[in-house]
Amino acid sequence: MLLGIRNYTNISMNIKISTKVNQSLPKVWEGFNLSLFSKLAPPFPPVKVKVFGGCLKGDVVHLQLNFLFFKQDWISEIIDQKQTESEIYFVDEGIKLPFFLSYWHHRHGMVKDEEGTMIIDDIIFKTPTILTNYLFFPFLYLQFLYRKPIYRKVFK
Repeated sequence: MLLGIRNYTNISMNIKISTKVNQSLPKVWEGFNLSLFSKLAPPFPPVKVKVFGGCLKGDVVHLQLNFLFFKQDWISEIIDQKQTESEIYFVDEGIKLPFFLSYWHHRHGMVKDEEGTMIIDDIIFKTPTILTNYLFFPFLYLQFLYRKPIYRKVFK
């Protein structure tokens, strides 16, 4: 899925995955912590959390990805966070990214509905080339699809 084209060399990719959970919006927001973050980490590459500042504007998250023969740092800052009666979200943006990413913007949304909360992972990313954008899309999509059963289990 293409999100937008500013010029022919600046294509962003968009992944959006929604997961319905049977928990109230305040409970889901309360659950967005280091414990959940650790559970959401996919099996590969293994992730070491070096710093988890939280989910509020100005907080920083520093991860180290272990690709067996080398490690890569991933540092993101929470650049925005808002809360209303019906929605809570925060946005992390990559400051230092692994070699395969040149841009990262992830909006973590939680929207109240009649029976619980919808958790929405909305990611915009770029890699160094258009070709690698398309090559990495399925890999990143699966990494976030992996979160759906975890969200459901944690917020049952």
